[in-house]
Amino acid sequence: MLEEEIIESGAFRTGEFTLASGKTSDYYIDLRVAITKPDFLKKVVVAIGKLVSGHDRIAGVELSAVPIAAALSLETGIPYLMVRKGKKDHGTQNLVEGGLSPGDRVLFVEDTATTAGSLVNAIKAVREAGGEVDTAVVIVDREEGAEENLASIGVKMMSLANIAKLRELSGM
Repeated sequence: MLEEEIIESGAFRTGEFTLASGKTSDYYIDLRVAITKPDFLKKVVVAIGKLVSGHDRIAGVELSAVPIAAALSLETGIPYLMVRKGKKDHGTQNLVEGGLSPGDRVLFVEDTATTAGSLVNAIKAVREAGGEVDTAVVIVDREEGAEENLASIGVKMMSLANIAKLRELSGM
């Protein structure tokens, strides 16, 4: 069970945390701890690979989703994109890095989603660059509005791990 592996990896922590959304939480999910373990990352990309098909590109938002996108690319043979959270003031200044052609169907992957603010912005950047996005897969949905926010821009979200199960396993 993926939730048990998340707990065992030390990626699920309790305490007081401020999330990227600005919300405070009594738990934090740092999947960077888990996805740096090859066995865990392999299970994640195999699971995602079974959920989706028909995409021309895989996209991950910097930083923690990029290794997921790269590993999924290796697993499926589908090229991947890296999406920056903001433009750099040097180089190409692109938000979307990688080979994207107009009309490419792009699958987004993400580690954790709370409100999906970063993901929504990244999807908009890919769409502005000509990509078509209708699906995002996250490892953990915190169930705090991400699914609804993505649905409001026409994107279906799927998640691999259940937040209620994570809380239960952690003793919360």
